[in-house]
Amino acid sequence: MQLVEESPYRFRIDQHDPMRVPGVVFATRSLLPDSGADKSLEQVANVATLPGIVDASYAMPDVHWGYGFPIGGVAATDVEHGGVVSPGGVGFDISCGVRLLAADLDRTELGPRLEALMDGLSASTPRGMGKGAVWHLTDRSELDGVLRGGSRYAVERGFGVERDLTRCEEYGAVDDANPHEVSERAVERGARQVGSLGSGNHFLEVQAVEEVYDDRVATAFGLHRGQLCVMIHCGSRGLGHQICTDYVRGMEKVMSRYGIQVPDRQLACAPVSSHEGHAYLGAMAAAANYARANRQLLTDAARKVFAQQTGRNLDLVYDISHNLAKIENHEVGGVRRSLCVHRKGATRALPPGHEDLPADLRDVGQPVLIPGSMGTGSYVLTGVPGSPAFASTCHGAGRVQSRKQAVKAERGSDPRRQLEAQDIAVRGASRRGLAEEMPAAYKDITAVIESAEGAGLCRKVARLVPIGVVKG
Repeated sequence: MQLVEESPYRFRIDQHDPMRVPGVVFATRSLLPDSGADKSLEQVANVATLPGIVDASYAMPDVHWGYGFPIGGVAATDVEHGGVVSPGGVGFDISCGVRLLAADLDRTELGPRLEALMDGLSASTPRGMGKGAVWHLTDRSELDGVLRGGSRYAVERGFGVERDLTRCEEYGAVDDANPHEVSERAVERGARQVGSLGSGNHFLEVQAVEEVYDDRVATAFGLHRGQLCVMIHCGSRGLGHQICTDYVRGMEKVMSRYGIQVPDRQLACAPVSSHEGHAYLGAMAAAANYARANRQLLTDAARKVFAQQTGRNLDLVYDISHNLAKIENHEVGGVRRSLCVHRKGATRALPPGHEDLPADLRDVGQPVLIPGSMGTGSYVLTGVPGSPAFASTCHGAGRVQSRKQAVKAERGSDPRRQLEAQDIAVRGASRRGLAEEMPAAYKDITAVIESAEGAGLCRKVARLVPIGVVKG
C-alpha cells in the first residue's frame, strides 16, 4: 500500500479505481500497521469504494484489522445521493462504548478499603460468556422497553438518576429504534444479559486521576487530580452480535438488486434510503439502546457498592459509544449534507458550542473517553473546532497482536502477578483472559493520544491510571 506523508500525523492513500475517494490515515510512522501482518490499510482503500462515500475513508491512530472496515475506521455516505449503510462499518458489538463515573472521594482517602471495594465490585458485576446479568427481565415487553428506551427506560425503572441521561449521547437513547427489525435469535441471545460485562477487552476499572492538562475543562467535566473514578467498557452483548450477523447476510443477498459491487463481501451494504437500510438502522439503534441500558445497570450496581464500602457517590462524567452509524449533518465541499457516518472503533468528539451537547458542557466540548490497554493509563479528551473526519477520534490503544498471539507471548508468565506488582488489584479474570489483554498486545496509548491530538482530532484534558480491574 503506497502512503503519501502529508504531515507528521497524516498519511494519504491516493484515489485509484475502484476507489471513489482517497484514504486518510491519522498516525505517526511508528503507529502505522505492519503491512505484512495487518491488512487494515487495504481495508481503508476498500471502504473508499462504497457508493455515496464523501470526503475520504479515514483511519484513526489506533487502526487495526477488522471485519470489512478496519477497527478505527470512519466513513460517511451521502444519504440523498445513493449513500449506503454497511453493518461491517459498525461491527458486531454494536454501541460498544465507555462510561466514566467520578467519585466524591480521593485516592488518599480510600486506603485499606480498596480490597473490600474490589471484592464488592467483583461480586456485583456479572461477566464472561455466560448469561448472568444485573437485571432479570420478566417478559418481552420489558426487553422492548430496553430496546426502545435504553438508559431512559432503566432510569425510569429506578436504575439511575436524571444526570445519567443528560451526560449520555442522545439523552440515553436513540429515538428511531425499531425492535420489530430485531430477529428472534437476537432477542434470545440478549434477553438474559442486560447488566453484564461480557468478555474480551471489556472491563470495569477503578482509576485515579493522575494528571490534569486543562483545569477549566476538567472542572467542567467534574474531574480533579487524585480523584477516584470508575470506567466501564462494554456493549450490546449477544444481541448486537446477532443483529450484525443477520444484516450482513441479508445485505449480501440484495446488493445486486441495487447495482452495488464491493471488493470484500464483508462490506455488504444497502442504500440508507432502502427498506434494508432502514431496517438495519432500526435494529442497530435498538442494539445501541440495549448497550446503553447495559452500562446503566452496571453503573447502578457499582454505585451501590461504592456507597456501601465508602459512603460516597459516583456521578456520570459521560457515556460515549464507539461502534455506531449515525445520520448527521456535516459540511462537505461547502454544502451542508445529510450523511450516514460510520464510526467503527472510533469515537464521536463534538467541539465546544455544538448544539448536541448538554448546556453544562457546551462551552468546553464533549468528553472523549479513551481507555488504555489493561495496566496502562486511560485518557479523557475533548472535541476541538474544525476537526477533520466528521468530528471523530480514536477509541483506544489498538491491537498489534491477535488474542492468540498475545496468549502465546505471555506463555510461562503470570499476568495477574505482573498487574499486582504495579499495585493494581485484579478480580475475577482467567489467566487466558488477562494474557489476551496485556499491554504488549496493544499500541502505546500515549503515542496514540499524541497522534490524535497532533492531527487536530481532539485535545487532552486528563490522564487516569488503574488501581483495580474487574475483567470478564
